Amino acid sequence: MPLNLPASGLFKHQMPISLTYHPLRPRRRCHSRLFPRLVLPFVALFLFTRTASAQPNWELRTEKKDIKVYTRTFPDSKYKAIKVELILKTTLSRLVTVLLDIKTAPDWVYATKSAILLKQVSPSELIYYSEVRLPWPMSNRDFIAHLITTQDPRTRIVTILGPTMNDYVPEKKDIVRVRRSEGKWILTPIDRDHIRVEYTLRTDPGGDIPAWLFNLFVTKGPLESFEHLKTQLTKPEYNDGRLPFIVD
Repeated sequence: MPLNLPASGLFKHQMPISLTYHPLRPRRRCHSRLFPRLVLPFVALFLFTRTASAQPNWELRTEKKDIKVYTRTFPDSKYKAIKVELILKTTLSRLVTVLLDIKTAPDWVYATKSAILLKQVSPSELIYYSEVRLPWPMSNRDFIAHLITTQDPRTRIVTILGPTMNDYVPEKKDIVRVRRSEGKWILTPIDRDHIRVEYTLRTDPGGDIPAWLFNLFVTKGPLESFEHLKTQLTKPEYNDGRLPFIVD
């Protein structure tokens, strides 16, 4: 449910209104204590969106409770990309069930205001809309993602891609549509009850958020989202999670 990931980030699904972008009216400069709150939602927002490619030169920025968050720069963007690595005590079926349970994304994906399933294409493919909450004076962001889940029959590695579908529903007044976001989940089974997770994300939040501000707080959102994901996986409604397209 990309950080979030959706909606955001894991993410849930989407809606309508004006196709015209409405910029913010000039307002007072926000106090510096708001800086983290302005940026962190984007780190979790796209806990699903398109492939962010596994390239070298990742720099470990922070590590907490076995969650490692890396960043790196790319020549074509002023916003830093992130990579999250951790090992979860769970099964593939249970983890994928949680990630595709769009309606619960607000429970664990940082700053997700709503996540709405728009279309269930197949058991392993769906389209969803998500709105991400930002503090004043920023406008909320939204995105539409097309989640596609596949599993390698030999290695049992699961990959979840989420290319954005920017015009699937009309833009909404006073919400900035995120049009550039590339995320990828790789879920590798270690044994039946332990999964190695790698999540990568490149995104442009759009609007008027400065790159330096985004980059300053880019690691905190993933930490919070993945901590909440651990809790989400323990909920009893996922005890008997089985998916026809996943082999544990």
